[in-house]
Amino acid sequence: MTYKEEFIKFMTECGVLTFGEFTLKSGRKAPYFINTGNYKTGKQLCRLGEYYAACMQEHGLKADVLFGPAYKGIPLAAAASIALWKNHGIEVGYAYDRKEVKDHGEGGMIVGSKLEDGTKVVLIEDVMTSGKALREVYPKLKSVADVEISGMIITVDRQEKGLLSDQSAVQEVKAEFGIDVYSIVTVNDIIAAIENGVVDGKDYLPQMLAYREQYGVNTP
Repeated sequence: MTYKEEFIKFMTECGVLTFGEFTLKSGRKAPYFINTGNYKTGKQLCRLGEYYAACMQEHGLKADVLFGPAYKGIPLAAAASIALWKNHGIEVGYAYDRKEVKDHGEGGMIVGSKLEDGTKVVLIEDVMTSGKALREVYPKLKSVADVEISGMIITVDRQEKGLLSDQSAVQEVKAEFGIDVYSIVTVNDIIAAIENGVVDGKDYLPQMLAYREQYGVNTP
């Protein structure tokens, strides 16, 4: 089993990936739902970090610092940095932003590894729906130092067109910021896992394919 297949199985075991009929925030009726709030134990977080690290290795992403946008990205960046050291012998720093600038103590809005001009940063997030998190954190990072954002990693690329364009959120981020977004898996990987019996869900396969046909976009 590939690490992608293992991850899809892991998501279903954690109750993060479920199949049925769900009304999304966009108003669309989807046959699957991803609730990353169901990662809630140390064991799960440890394994999740390993999948982020594996994705970085697969795509040859280099980083001095892993950055997790507050709040959900904070434990993800920490877990991924631990996994890079434990499984691959690669030591990187990690950092995250405050929602409000601290005006006492050490001050500032970034906590963790110091960011300097030329620091290679990889952003760590759970899912990307609209790119809002990146749009919020990008000016924060650039206001601290002229960092080099090597890429961004998310768990699942829904490969789904936005409400206002025929591009996915991943494609919009690439066009707007020039940042490549890598996902541990895509919805196509999930469909293939159902077809190959890696996870249950064949009863929902026709709906998955129909939803993909209606809203899907092709991404590399």
